[in-house]
This record gives sequence, structure tokens and C-alpha cells, in this order.
Amino acid sequence: MTAAPAVTPAVRARTSWFARGGWPSFLARRLGVFVLSLWGLVTAAFLMLQLIPGDPVRMAVGLNASVEVVEAMRAHLGLDLPLWEQYTRFIGGLVTGNPGDSIKLHIPVVQVIADRLPATLELALLTIVVVLLLAVPIGIAFAALTRGGRRRGVEIGYTATSGIFAVIPEFLFGVGLVYLFAVTVPVLPVAGRTGPESYILPVAALALGGIASLSRIVRAEALGVLDADYIRTARAKRMPTALLYLRHALPNLLTPTLTMAGLMLGSLIAGTVLVESIFAWPGLGQTLVSSITGKDYPLAQTLVVVYGGMVLLVNLIVDIVLALVDPRSTIKEV
Repeated sequence: MTAAPAVTPAVRARTSWFARGGWPSFLARRLGVFVLSLWGLVTAAFLMLQLIPGDPVRMAVGLNASVEVVEAMRAHLGLDLPLWEQYTRFIGGLVTGNPGDSIKLHIPVVQVIADRLPATLELALLTIVVVLLLAVPIGIAFAALTRGGRRRGVEIGYTATSGIFAVIPEFLFGVGLVYLFAVTVPVLPVAGRTGPESYILPVAALALGGIASLSRIVRAEALGVLDADYIRTARAKRMPTALLYLRHALPNLLTPTLTMAGLMLGSLIAGTVLVESIFAWPGLGQTLVSSITGKDYPLAQTLVVVYGGMVLLVNLIVDIVLALVDPRSTIKEV
């Protein structure tokens, strides 16, 4: 007679959570938070133009522009309308995909975004892949090396180095890499999106801090996992080391790693703004900087919404994925 397979706590939690309707409640709550956050973001982007000191239209068209040109631009932007009507018009433009035209480029804002967004997403997604591929094995390796208080020198060196790298902003890494590879050892392109080698420096600038941060979290979680009873039992049975880490340790690191990676992806999307400017990367980051410095307010407002919306969407997707992978992390909220 064949014994029934063991039911793990994770499986019991998932079954109980779905059985009592936890999933619809959780999803509805997360979608509600997403919609409210998005509305707040859109409102803040709208107020950005209203809170600019002075006349934003005069600043956009230039101080030497005639009164007729200023008034025509004000009417074109809808700034001669009542505030509530400007607000509804702004939201309507975002919903319909027609947020207006760029003042400086004289083309629809949606066309600018369509042309530049792929380059930014390429940079962010490639960076998060590099971070995961390097941070997870680094964190597990240092956890194995320093488990049980062993090799204190290695632990102190790793903790200090990763802590320093984790707090350095991406743009400082970018400036340092440009100096190193454009001035000292000019072996890599430092500007433009010209080929596979042009991805190396901007991805490195974005990834170095993320690798340090995520590897520290993976190491801290791995130290707890490696001291668990089932790991000691597997060692006692002389299970091969590679199988021990891949089958038993790594799956238990999935939840914190996914959580941190999702949050990191959101910050990477925002962090591309300055890095793209440093490396002349033809993405939304460089466009946002130029639209702000060039007083191109319709483009700048829409890009703020796009950047913030992508961060909110990434956080929503991470919450949903974590709920599916490990409902125990959300049971207490239901």
C-alpha cells in the first residue's frame, strides 16, 4: 500500500488560503492600492506645472517671445482654462494616450515615449538579470564560508565592502566608470547605444550597488536556512553539496530574493535617469532630464507619470507573484 505524499506547511497554507477566499480579497486590495497610488501620482504630476514659480509658458518659449506667441502657447497647452478643466483634460489625455505635443520637439509626446521606452526597459531588465545571476551565488557562497562564525576576517571584509558598494549612488559608479574606461584605459565605449559592448558600462553602473545589496540579504537569509534541521539532516545523509544547495537551500531563499529583486527593479527604472544622461543612452531618462532643463512641461509631466507608473506596476506584479509562490507571506493580511 503506497503511503500518501507528505503535505508541507507551504502547501497547507496555499490550500487553506485559496479555499477560504483569500486570493480575491488580496487581489482586490492590491489593485485598489495601485489605482489610488496612480491617481496620487497623476495629481502630483499635474500640480508640478502649477507650482512652478513665474510663468511656465514664458519660461518655455523664451523671455524674448512676443505676447502673441506666449498667449498662443498658453491656449495650446490649455493653461487659459479653469484649473478643474485643466485637470480633467490632463487625465483624459493620459487615459486616451494623447497627452499632447512636446514644446521643443514639436511631435506627439506618445511618439517620444514609444521611441525611447524600449532602450530604458532593455537597460533595466538586463541589469536585474545581471544582479540576480551574480548576487544570489555570491550571497550563498559567503554564507557557506562564514557559517557558524567561521572565517571572521572574510565576513568583516565582505560586510564592509558590500556595505560601501550598496550606498554609493548609481551615477557615481557611472562617473567613475567613464573616468576609468574613457580617460585611463579607453577600451569600452562610454556614450551611445552602438552595440553589445555599449551595454557593459551603463549596466555595470546600475548593477554594482544592487549586487552588493541583494547579496547581503541572500547571505543573511542563507545563514538561517543552512542552520535549519532539514539541512543538517541532509548533510548527515552525505547529500552532495551542489544538490543540497540547489534542492533545499535555494528554494527557501526565493521569497526574500523575489521581494528584493522586485523593489530593486522599480528603483533601477528610476535610477536610469542620471545613468542614461552620463552615458548618452537614448532612453527616457535622458529625455526626462532634457525636458526639465528645456522647460518642455507636457513631456516632463507625462514622463513623470510613466516612470512612477512603471514603479507602481512592478511593485504590484511582485506582490501578486509572491502571493502565488508563498501565500504564507500574505495570510496575515487577509
